[in-house]
Amino acid sequence: MQRQKISAKADQFRESVIREMTRVALQHDAVNLAQGFPDFPCPLELKQAAYEAIEADVNQYAITWGDVWRQAASRLRPFRHAIANKVRWYLGLDIDPETQITVTCGSTEAMAAVMLATVDPGDEVIVFEPYYENYGPDAILAAAKPRYVTLHPPDWTFDESQLRQAFNANTKAIIINTPHNPTGKVFTREELTLIAELCQKWDVLAFTNEIYEHILYDGTQHIALATLPGMEERTITINGLSKTYSVTGWRVGYILANPELTGAIRKVHDFLTVGAPAPLQRAGVAAMQLPPSYYQELAKLYHQKRDRILQILDQVGIPYFVPKGAYYVLADISKFGYKTDVEFTYHLIKEIGVAVVPGSSFFSQPEKRHSLIRFCFSKRPETLQTASDRLLKLQSNLQPTS
Repeated sequence: MQRQKISAKADQFRESVIREMTRVALQHDAVNLAQGFPDFPCPLELKQAAYEAIEADVNQYAITWGDVWRQAASRLRPFRHAIANKVRWYLGLDIDPETQITVTCGSTEAMAAVMLATVDPGDEVIVFEPYYENYGPDAILAAAKPRYVTLHPPDWTFDESQLRQAFNANTKAIIINTPHNPTGKVFTREELTLIAELCQKWDVLAFTNEIYEHILYDGTQHIALATLPGMEERTITINGLSKTYSVTGWRVGYILANPELTGAIRKVHDFLTVGAPAPLQRAGVAAMQLPPSYYQELAKLYHQKRDRILQILDQVGIPYFVPKGAYYVLADISKFGYKTDVEFTYHLIKEIGVAVVPGSSFFSQPEKRHSLIRFCFSKRPETLQTASDRLLKLQSNLQPTS
C-alpha cells in the first residue's frame, strides 16, 4: 500500500505569493514593491541596544515567553515590562507583564500560536476578505473553517447583515486587521462596536493584528478593539517590532491576552519556537522607550511616501484606492486587458522591472479576483523614483482596452 506523504492540511494552501514575488524580483533585478519591508535603516537606538546586548554575551535562550534571563545591563528594563508601559500610554490598557504578554517570533508566529491555542477542529473563524494571505492557512493548520466576510471597495466597508449572518454557534473567533493589509482600511469605532456586540452575543474571541497601529493618514485614528466595553477579556491583540521600527527581519512580536488565554498561548508558543531572539528582545526595550515624537514623525514620513506612490500611479494611469493606514495601496488593472493579475504581475517584473503582488492572493477564490495588484511603498525616495521611471514604460507598453 502506498501511503499519502503530504498532509491534507498542507494540500489545502500554496506557498506565500508575497514571498514568491520577492524571489522572482531578485531573479530579474526588479524594484521590490511587493513584500512589505522598509528598505531604510531602523532607529539608531535599536541598533545600539542590539550591539550592546551582543557584546554583553546575551546569546542564550530568553525566558520562553519573553525577556532575557540574565540581566547583565541592569539599567535596561525587561522587554515585557517595556511593552506594558508602551501599551499603557498609547492604548490606555493596563496589562500585567507577568501574566498577559507573550513575546513571539514575529506577529506571524503569534497568529499561528493564538489559533492553535484557542481554536478546535471544526470551529469557524471569521475572516474579512481581502485578507493578509496567512490567515486562511492559519485557520486550516488549526483544522478550523474560515468563514469570509467581504470588504467592499472603494472604502472597503462590510455589509452589516453579512457579518451578522457569519456569526453562529460554531464561531470561535473573528480576525480583525487594523490598519488593514492589503487595503489600507482602518476600522472605525462604529464598525468595531458592532463587532464587539456580536462577539459578546455569541461568546466569540477576537484576534486583532495591530502591527500598523502607528501608520495612519488623513487624521484617521487607530482604535484597539480591546479598549471597547466588554472586549478586553475576549480580545487577543497581536503586534510586533517589524513595521513600526523597520526591523521586519528581526522577528520579534508579542501577544496581549487575559491570563487564562495567555497560559494556553505560552504553551503552544513554547513548542513552536521556544523563544524569540534574546539580544533583539533587549533592543526591543529601546524601541518601546522611544518618545511619542518618534511615532508622529513616522506618520509624517509614511504620509509623504503614500502621496508619492499615488502621484506615480496617477502619472502612469493606474487607478487605485486611497489607503487610510498601513503602507500598501491596491490598484485596479482591469482596463489593461490582461487575463489575470498574475500574468500582469509577471509582465511588470520581467519587462518593466517592478515587482508587486497579484491581488488574487488576498482572496479565498483567487480565480474570481484578477483585477487588483498591491504596491508596497515603505521604500526610500530613490527606490520609489526608480520604480516611477520604470513604471512610466507602461504607457507605451500597455494598450488599454476600449
